[in-house]
Amino acid sequence: MEALQAIFLAILQGVTEFLPISSSAHLILPSQILGWEDQGLAFDVAVHLGSLCAVIVALRQELMQLTFGSLEAIRQRQMNRDFMLTLWVGLATVPVVVFGFLLKDVVATTLRSALVIAYSTILFGFVLWYADHRSQRSAVESRDEFSLSLRDALLIGLAQCLALIPGTSRSGITMTAALLLGLSRTASARFSFLLSIPAIAGAALLMTRDLLEAAAPVDWSLLAMGFGGAAVAAWLCIRFFLALLERSGFLPYVIYRLVLGTLLLLLFL
Repeated sequence: MEALQAIFLAILQGVTEFLPISSSAHLILPSQILGWEDQGLAFDVAVHLGSLCAVIVALRQELMQLTFGSLEAIRQRQMNRDFMLTLWVGLATVPVVVFGFLLKDVVATTLRSALVIAYSTILFGFVLWYADHRSQRSAVESRDEFSLSLRDALLIGLAQCLALIPGTSRSGITMTAALLLGLSRTASARFSFLLSIPAIAGAALLMTRDLLEAAAPVDWSLLAMGFGGAAVAAWLCIRFFLALLERSGFLPYVIYRLVLGTLLLLLFL
């Protein structure tokens, strides 16, 4: 893999990891259209770690608040909103871990096709549009992420399992579920980004284990490019996405998903 290819794929991964547009739908295009070979497991680990560092840095204030608030709740042996939200992030992560383990082989083989990615990109684009449209027309005032209940966390966690279908978009489906539960656009995005931390960390750990077992040669310069490119792209993406979301809404991403899914259908049908 050449340096330019590594930088391009890293930026692509960093941006699409957090926007509701499906990273798998984008990562299939370079290999299919340009004939690029698979970037390899080590590079996947590097870009995932870059994305993980980016979301931690971007949400550092929120994470510090949740950490200190949770420690204070433990010290006082009394629940507070920071500890509750931390619990809900952990609880919402459990379903995707369970279903990911049970369906790992199916996801890696049967579901990982260009047509599945194309159809799910289009389908869940429409679902995102409906959720955003419904949330804006609702007479009920939007909630923030601290208002989530046990039921809400479980439903968003179950919705996240749909992201095991390539083309769905983990961030897209969790934001969709949060919108349907009455959260504001920004609160939906923030909770989705909080959920991404254990999700990305878990994926990186699994890939690291497989990488150590494979004992393949490693090009450290390409890994550094992958890590740095994904980290910078993901950080910028999160900052601009949160800053613009309330004004722009999700419609631009819905339109983009429909165009992308249609392009995939034209290429692979």
